[in-house]
Amino acid sequence: MNAAPAPAAPAMNNPPRAADLERALRAALAPSLLEVIDESAAHAGHSGANAVGYGTHFRVRIASAQFDGKPRVVRHRLVYDALQAFIAQGLHAIAIETL
Repeated sequence: MNAAPAPAAPAMNNPPRAADLERALRAALAPSLLEVIDESAAHAGHSGANAVGYGTHFRVRIASAQFDGKPRVVRHRLVYDALQAFIAQGLHAIAIETL
């Protein structure tokens, strides 16, 4: 009896794009201000970079009423939680600026 094959690893030829992250953040946090910048090309050759030059390093500037009264670590956790699904797609680093 043959065992079922292991699930395939996420395709690295399909890394996330800024628009994908933006959609997830809008759905989760209803931001009043949102800017998602793919800075992957500036990290070529660094740890976590891929061969296609996008989808690994992002900067997120975000303001949301859900951040009101919360410390920075909690605001950042909300952003990370909203983007967790993209880690398996090759997202390596997120620079977060909560406003």
